[in-house]
Amino acid sequence: MNRIKNLIFDVGDVLIQYRWKDMLMDCGLSEPDAARIGRELFDDPDRLWSVFDLGTMTEDEVIAEFCRKYPEDAEMISWFIHHGEYMHAPRPAVWKLVHQLKSQGYGIYLLSNYPERLFKKHTEYADFMNDIDGLMVSYMIHKAKPDAAIYEALFQKYDLKPSECMFFDDRAENVQAAKELGMSAVRVMSQEGLLEDLRRIEEFRKKRMTAY
Repeated sequence: MNRIKNLIFDVGDVLIQYRWKDMLMDCGLSEPDAARIGRELFDDPDRLWSVFDLGTMTEDEVIAEFCRKYPEDAEMISWFIHHGEYMHAPRPAVWKLVHQLKSQGYGIYLLSNYPERLFKKHTEYADFMNDIDGLMVSYMIHKAKPDAAIYEALFQKYDLKPSECMFFDDRAENVQAAKELGMSAVRVMSQEGLLEDLRRIEEFRKKRMTAY
């Protein structure tokens, strides 16, 4: 951990919590119906949500394609995509630790897959945005994790050395890609686990600073 100078974070289910199923159930859907629509949105065989993240189709084009494929759920899918502000919940305890790590001298960066409007909605009032030194989001360059191109774009834009970076992401394939590019990487399985990891980094830096 001595060599780590930069902490790189995914956003969804890392710095914020996704509550898509609760969002759909808030509209009166049963849990099975909400889960079915979630599968249509996020596990579509044509990976439409991943295309949405790339920014190569407009929001209206993505909605139209979802509705064509799933006409029985078209109204709810359209509502869901148009009202992404209800999809996430803050993780203030995580944000506080990110701020503390920033104050200890770590560089703080974002590396995330997101469509533009949804990213802006989810980060508009997020405290961590005040602490970041840079970001690379899929819609910006039409590349998405785990494609090495988006990681390398972040390295090049901010002159980062992979060996000096630790990456946090909730998806195994994204963590593996980061490791293959030379980063330390941690898979985030829960908010509690992430808090433990960040506290460990914080304590390590405190001990190191005391030693000097």
